[in-house]
Amino acid sequence: MRHGVSGRKLNRTTSHRLAMFRNMVTSLLDHERIYTTVPKAKEMRRWAEWMITLGKRGDLNARRQALSLVREKKVVHKVFDDLAARYQNRAGGYTRIVKVGFRRGDASPMCLLELVTEGGGREKAGKKAAKKVEAPKPQAPQAAAPAPETEPAGPEA
Repeated sequence: MRHGVSGRKLNRTTSHRLAMFRNMVTSLLDHERIYTTVPKAKEMRRWAEWMITLGKRGDLNARRQALSLVREKKVVHKVFDDLAARYQNRAGGYTRIVKVGFRRGDASPMCLLELVTEGGGREKAGKKAAKKVEAPKPQAPQAAAPAPETEPAGPEA
């Protein structure tokens, strides 16, 4: 029985699965968007959000934990400097999964896993988005003085 066992196996050995997730988390945090299958994205969302939470904590132990998982030092610096500041006022939900269709070869459901951007991300279509957009205020028409008419300068016949 699988009582209390979390995580998907994804038909891979433990070492392969851990290496794959380490590579994918590093790529996601570096590029802020990756294209993958839906089951991998749902599992990797846990890892990415944990890394950003470590970045928000910001202490030395958190940095060492992040370095034990993320493969590149520059990505860890990005997490602790840029991403931690970006998500300081957000209490979770740092990633978004957008389903984009099916893979051509085996019809696997594909998605785009991306980091949420504050204010500059995708807007939901519908009434809520329409309420946020305000119509520009009409300006009073200004009476313009008529321009003096001049004849073109040139030879007169």
